[in-house]
Amino acid sequence: MTTPAFAQELGDRLPSAGERAAANQLRKILAAQAVGEDETRLRLLQEDDKSTSEVVLTSGLSRLLMEVLRHVGRGDAVTLVPVSQMLTTQQAADILNVSRPYFIGLLDKDEIPHTLVGRHRRIKAEHLFAYKRERDAKRASALSELAALDGEHL
Repeated sequence: MTTPAFAQELGDRLPSAGERAAANQLRKILAAQAVGEDETRLRLLQEDDKSTSEVVLTSGLSRLLMEVLRHVGRGDAVTLVPVSQMLTTQQAADILNVSRPYFIGLLDKDEIPHTLVGRHRRIKAEHLFAYKRERDAKRASALSELAALDGEHL
């Protein structure tokens, strides 16, 4: 998978065992503090001067951080893509885990909105993720139907 041009490198390696452990520990702390839709307040103790700082996380931010920490905790590499970002066809194909020629076919069939910059196609990340959500929902529905049909034959 190619790295999007706007992605910031967090290192050229996967998380170490210590980083995975720290991510899992922080995720558990956030999960224990996140209750319902309320804000989460974390107090950070500064070792050098024994002072504390308070950080307020909204429930949405807590969920996002826990999701990132879950991936890091498993040792996965993580790339964040801003929804307003314009993607190349290769970057978009990589996100969908399809070949670039297949992705170009989707654009040619107007399955995903895109714009031309010169002779190059660009795709807004929000349009790509909307397509991905719709595709995943269709797949899940088809899988449920197949499972139901299989259950009828038992």
